[in-house]
Amino acid sequence: MSTHTAAHDAGKYYVPHSSHWPIVGSIGLAILMWGAVALLNEWGPGWVMLPGGLIIAYLFVGWFRTIIGENQAGMYNLDVDKSFRMGMIWFIASEVLFFAVFFGALFYTRELSIPWLSGEGVKIFNKLLIWQNYDAAWPTNGPGVIGGKADGTFETIPAFGLPAINTAILLTSGVTITIAHHALRAGNRAILNIFLAATWILGYIFVYLQATEYHHAYTELGLKLSTGIYGATFFMLTGFHGLHVTIGAIMLTVIWARTMKGHFTAQRHFGFEAVAWYWHFVDVVWLILFVFVYWI
Repeated sequence: MSTHTAAHDAGKYYVPHSSHWPIVGSIGLAILMWGAVALLNEWGPGWVMLPGGLIIAYLFVGWFRTIIGENQAGMYNLDVDKSFRMGMIWFIASEVLFFAVFFGALFYTRELSIPWLSGEGVKIFNKLLIWQNYDAAWPTNGPGVIGGKADGTFETIPAFGLPAINTAILLTSGVTITIAHHALRAGNRAILNIFLAATWILGYIFVYLQATEYHHAYTELGLKLSTGIYGATFFMLTGFHGLHVTIGAIMLTVIWARTMKGHFTAQRHFGFEAVAWYWHFVDVVWLILFVFVYWI
């Protein structure tokens, strides 16, 4: 019985052939992590992470080409489609927990650690013995005045500047991808291609503006990753979110290229839906981030 036929028989589930891609991925991740350790410990130049990153990029291109080819060959039935959906749901759930950890660190720092260091609570150990002249305030680079400009000071990025513009951009991209989704379900390929292209273009604009914001912070505001607890939480949250936007924009570009080739139907288009779910997740995280990191 052929693989194609087996995939469509009732109760049958397509099992892919043996693949070398998991091994490639493991090697790439190991080299990438080694490069990250070397970079953070200043054991080597900044490009030490590049080989691992290139291997990971090669992995994604090759593995996804294989999956797309199998999908276009009709090897995936509704049971496989269901498993893909469950996998994507669990993946997004793990991403929710990932960002929850960083938001939790931000909450702990602002609402608990800083008041304790200023003398609230066990005052005899904090106010009298440790940081006698430290007053609770946010943002802060800590009692030790770590990082910042030459005098240890730094400035924050106003919420209603580039961050507000980026918020409008992401919210707009959430609308455009929703319109594209409805167009796909309605069989309107022209509207689908236009609004899907608009979505990934807005994503790249967001990343560009965030890079501009980072350059301004580092060169003029004295706000860096090393600027105490505020710099650490600010760049960890906004940086990881920016990474997610970059990955999402790349995925949207790939999906757009597939729609231009006529891939997906009104009934079967999980690849599109998976990226749309991911993009809406990125939108929601940014809204929370904008309020609690930039605004409040």
